[in-house]
Amino acid sequence: MHNSDTDLTNSNLTNTDLIYSNPKAQVKDFAFDAQVVEVFPDMISRSVPGYNTIIDTIGHLSQQFVQENTAVYDLGCSLGAATLAMRKGIKVSASNIIAVDNSSAMVERCKMHINAFKGDTPVEVIEANIQEVKIDNASMVVLNFTLQFIEKSERQALITNIASGINKGGILVISEKISHGDSVIDEHLVDLHHNFKRANGYSELEVAQKRTALENVMRTDSVEQHIERLTNAGFSHVSPWFQCFNFISFIAIK
Repeated sequence: MHNSDTDLTNSNLTNTDLIYSNPKAQVKDFAFDAQVVEVFPDMISRSVPGYNTIIDTIGHLSQQFVQENTAVYDLGCSLGAATLAMRKGIKVSASNIIAVDNSSAMVERCKMHINAFKGDTPVEVIEANIQEVKIDNASMVVLNFTLQFIEKSERQALITNIASGINKGGILVISEKISHGDSVIDEHLVDLHHNFKRANGYSELEVAQKRTALENVMRTDSVEQHIERLTNAGFSHVSPWFQCFNFISFIAIK
């Protein structure tokens, strides 16, 4: 399969992530702004274990689940890695992909990247709040490391809205950073993740400042909370399919 992340990383659309390499007097809350957009492919490949496997598998799942005359949604699409993987995987005609992000900088760069690769399936990139997007006639929806940035009190409504717009037999793929509620396990998984980042060239300063930047904007759930939420929304079949350290991906089939 064509690896869209490799193309992202090797293209002239990205640079090395040095955002947290110098000491900051005050570390601001993390935001998907123009500075992050410039380094996002490098940042995510060095920060999220298994990211390429998740993207490639989303492409494989699109081969299996996307049906003719249905819509596909990539909610929180960032630079479009999942969208590109699905467009390459989709084998049916008369389907379309709707890629949504609320960051204008991400949307602008995503459009450039999507347009740089040819594909038979039409893609529409929209700047919008994913909570306000009506999901309709969908055979596949992707939430790839997106839900964790939504207020916890609003997550069930979002998942329920997605479920209501997915056709029977359709799939939701949701990838997230998780917590366990067991402080010993959480501590070990966080250590493993930080070691992963160090092995990918991040300094102690970068690891610490990035963690501070995310504290107020990323609030994680447990595996049990995710499964309960998906089940409550009306998905008949729910299971994790991938986990590395405190990063996990679920499939939920209606």
